[in-house]
Amino acid sequence: MENRRVRDLMVPLDEYPVVSPDTSMLDAILTLNEAQKRRDRGRQPYRAVLVADQNGQIIGKLGQLAFLKALEPKFSMMGDLGQLRSAGVSEEMLNVMMGHYRFFEETLPDLCARGRKIMVRDAMSPIRESIDENASLCEAINKIVLYQQLSILVTQEGQAVGLLRLSDLCDEVARQMYEGQPEESGA
Repeated sequence: MENRRVRDLMVPLDEYPVVSPDTSMLDAILTLNEAQKRRDRGRQPYRAVLVADQNGQIIGKLGQLAFLKALEPKFSMMGDLGQLRSAGVSEEMLNVMMGHYRFFEETLPDLCARGRKIMVRDAMSPIRESIDENASLCEAINKIVLYQQLSILVTQEGQAVGLLRLSDLCDEVARQMYEGQPEESGA
């Protein structure tokens, strides 16, 4: 793995779906679907859109989980449920809290109608972590595991140039594990 670098696995920004914060979630979905049609079939599907400001700087990401969470505005009152679980709040307690707020009591068509109007800026997750394109894949594994992220922004001299996804990194690790497997001896 040492000979390959992050740049070898990243998806270049010009291939990745990017929207503005003022895009509706419906338009973000349409952008994602269009990008799926153009993507390299040898790669995993895209599962998010990146969000760029008016200067073209990547400021956030709208992934599948953030997309679903945005359908229920009361989720914002709960804070980060992942952090609550990490802090030791039991699943039982989280279920009590969820029951108290009565999440997702609407019908799916009602949720979808509201979701069409939600703006990306209100649902996206900010991107704070990045990795240099020349970093080793071992360093990339370390950062993705440390940050608990499904992807990490790739930079070249401080400017965003791509996205390294967990799925592509795992595919590469699996490929190298398979290639390094000793041959079975025939009997």
